[in-house]
Amino acid sequence: RYFLVGSNPAETKYRVLKIDRTEPKDLVVIDDKHVYTQQEVRELLGRLDLGNRTKIGQKGSSGLSRAVSAFGVVGFVRFLEGYYIVLITKRRKMADIGGHAIYKIEDTNMIYIPNDSVRVTHPDEARYLRIFQNVDLSSNFYFSYSYDLSHSLQYNLTVLRMPLETLKTETTQTRQESFDIFEDEGLSTQGGSGVFGICSKPYEKYVWNGKLLEAVKNTVHRDWLLYIIHGFCGQSKLLIYGRPIYVTLIARRSSKFAGTRFLKRGADCEGDVANEVETEQILYDASVMSFSVGSYSSYVQVRGSVPLYWSQDISTMMPKPPITLDQGDPFAHVAALHFDQMLQRFGSPIIILNLVKEREKRKHERILSEELVAAVTYLNQFLPPEHAIIYIPWDMAKYTKSKLCNVLDRLNVIAESVVKKTGFFVNRPDSYCSILRPDEKWNELGGYVVSTGRLQTGVLRTNCVDCLDRTNTAQFMVGKCALAYQLYSLGLIDKPNLQFDTDAVRLFEELYEDHGDTLSLQYGGSQLVHRVKTYRKIAPWTQHSKDIMQTLSRYYSNAFSDADRQDSINLFLGVFKPTEGKPHLWELPTDFYLHHKNTLSLSQTKRSYTYWWTTGVLKHLPLPFDEVACPENRRKLTVKKFHKYDEEIDIHNEFFRPYELSSFDETFCLAMTNSTRDFMPKNVGIDPSPFTVRKPDETGKSVLENKSNREETVLQRKTAASAPPPPSEEAVSSSSEDDSGTDKEDEGAVSQRSTPVKVTDAGDNTKITETVVQSTKDVYGVNLSDVPSEEDLTIYTRFVQLGQSQHKQDKSSQQLCSKHHLDRVINLVPISAFSQDNIYEVQPPRADRKSIEIFHAHIQAGRGDMQPLGKDDFLMYREYIRNRYL
Repeated sequence: RYFLVGSNPAETKYRVLKIDRTEPKDLVVIDDKHVYTQQEVRELLGRLDLGNRTKIGQKGSSGLSRAVSAFGVVGFVRFLEGYYIVLITKRRKMADIGGHAIYKIEDTNMIYIPNDSVRVTHPDEARYLRIFQNVDLSSNFYFSYSYDLSHSLQYNLTVLRMPLETLKTETTQTRQESFDIFEDEGLSTQGGSGVFGICSKPYEKYVWNGKLLEAVKNTVHRDWLLYIIHGFCGQSKLLIYGRPIYVTLIARRSSKFAGTRFLKRGADCEGDVANEVETEQILYDASVMSFSVGSYSSYVQVRGSVPLYWSQDISTMMPKPPITLDQGDPFAHVAALHFDQMLQRFGSPIIILNLVKEREKRKHERILSEELVAAVTYLNQFLPPEHAIIYIPWDMAKYTKSKLCNVLDRLNVIAESVVKKTGFFVNRPDSYCSILRPDEKWNELGGYVVSTGRLQTGVLRTNCVDCLDRTNTAQFMVGKCALAYQLYSLGLIDKPNLQFDTDAVRLFEELYEDHGDTLSLQYGGSQLVHRVKTYRKIAPWTQHSKDIMQTLSRYYSNAFSDADRQDSINLFLGVFKPTEGKPHLWELPTDFYLHHKNTLSLSQTKRSYTYWWTTGVLKHLPLPFDEVACPENRRKLTVKKFHKYDEEIDIHNEFFRPYELSSFDETFCLAMTNSTRDFMPKNVGIDPSPFTVRKPDETGKSVLENKSNREETVLQRKTAASAPPPPSEEAVSSSSEDDSGTDKEDEGAVSQRSTPVKVTDAGDNTKITETVVQSTKDVYGVNLSDVPSEEDLTIYTRFVQLGQSQHKQDKSSQQLCSKHHLDRVINLVPISAFSQDNIYEVQPPRADRKSIEIFHAHIQAGRGDMQPLGKDDFLMYREYIRNRYL
């Protein structure tokens, strides 16, 4: 047997899973329902160890050996032989939301469960194992023990609170209806000491290990179930005059119809589209972590392929294969299913920003636009006008080529109108400052206003053909506009407007570039080709060569490695299940039938062509159906009761971990990207606000320097270092040497700010010295006076004389005439008489003789007068030398 012992972070509560290893093909997992203490679990493991030894009383061979230490169970998987267990063996903290840590999987381990004695080997097992492991779990898979990553912050902070009042009143009714949502686990109610917590089912679309946990989901306690998401997670700290504001970006990639660029296009028969990613930006004041009293805000937007039946044939080996519509869909059946999902999750209005080309010599991308317009027009006939789908077509490529138009200005206008329609989520009422200084833009803001704050209703859905480069820039501009409103709602800026070239926008741009690069690698096989700087037309000329390399990399990946990656994703997500006697995964000519279930069996229920939405969705609009307190949603919730002193709900212990030895160097909140340290200019004399527009030469670090020019800087350094010296004497100057006084603390990030090495002649030495030495006004922000005042000099002279006269006295004279000496040097005369038991008169503490001797020995050692070693010291030193070197 395998025994899986799991604990809470404080290691005060333990659970045990027993996994049977005698079954060759079945999975037998027994969950011990008991919650153990640390002492109890040690005794249990001790008894197991003793009972499994070969001979009674034998101490040499252990009966119980540790196989692996892990941070969580990804799931169980079986191919053609027995089951494997997938464990997380290494993790890295990536973000923190209200004290809840979000981790990235760094390494995993697959362990074969059945014993070798019962193993039935199969020749194709190793090949399936290799295909499964092609899905690199250490690249962009994330999990959290206490925060539901599959849902948005708005869902987690509203739905998981709303039912508490209704559930408390309906407790007796629900129990009578045999619908028991309470799980007390033996906790007794001790006069109000119980605390209720609500746990929701994860949103299956964004969970990537749902199929792997299916075998044990109904047999083990839910604390064992760790749901992982795939996509991106990044967090940076925006310091506003020392006030920490955390900006978090979470991207959830859909596990439905998932795959690579040319192999997964359009939508499947259930309305799930390819490359569907939900991006959420979360902003909160980190000085108050608690969800109940802290200030939290979020904004969600979506990207995804055009929801039609379409594809591209890559067998032609063309950079842009022709787009073909695979099936006619006159009643927009697939688009209806897709937008029905969005209405349930986000509410209305749904805004489509279509960035594909409108004017082309040869009809290519325009095919998709025409079909999408027809589908949206058909579906809008049956929706109420106030909840209609809003369609915004904009040919971004055409505007980019035009010299007269500014792409980002036009995108900014679109972003403003979108954010005004959807609103955003914030968990606190409007600040009083918005009443004192009303803003026109703020008063026009949409969304849904409640007593506790604002809710986002509706969502922006952005798409181009690939949903990579153009989409990421458009999403950045909408996110930047929403960020301004979020900062304004938290009372951090006076107007909901953010300018380019400020520290805040540069930090946000870097987050979005990382986000875009990661999603582009997952779907397209290369990083972004066109970035925000490309569309701003301020990218350096070296960026063009990099764009060409990324295009070639993307083409190579699409042509040669995408098919293998698609097979791995199909196997990992359980789309294909290996079965004895049926064709293997690599023998299938296409995976079309795996993803389109209606090709294998006809569905019994037929959806209406006119009432294309789910029953009940329309009644609650503009609010999303998933967030409404109704019986269907209540069934997804589980209410658990805790003791109010339970470690599981103690956010202080969860975040600060006082039971662990922690180092400041490894603390996540100090190591994360920081606007002051990484983006603000180093001369502090200027305005330190992150909302001040900087000149290009003032910036502490630009996004392009950090990402693109890092290799160039290293190459230039190497070239300059290896170049032959000039005839005259050479002087080497670099930012890491010039700014040694200011850059000591940032040596780790020296490549972010350093300039190429300059090799200059001796005649230029004076110039270099002049530029290096900065005035006190530039460094400290104030001018120091040249000569101290006469009064200050007198005080300082008296202080020096006092120190010198103290050191001149020897020990004996100091003990004899200390009182007379002190009276002569500092004769303190009280201006009022107080008794000895008050706060104005204190008797100095007396040092014992041994302490005084130690202090004098320390002073003598500082002067260089060492005392002779005593006998004990000499013996100790000789013992140390013998043990160390002999």
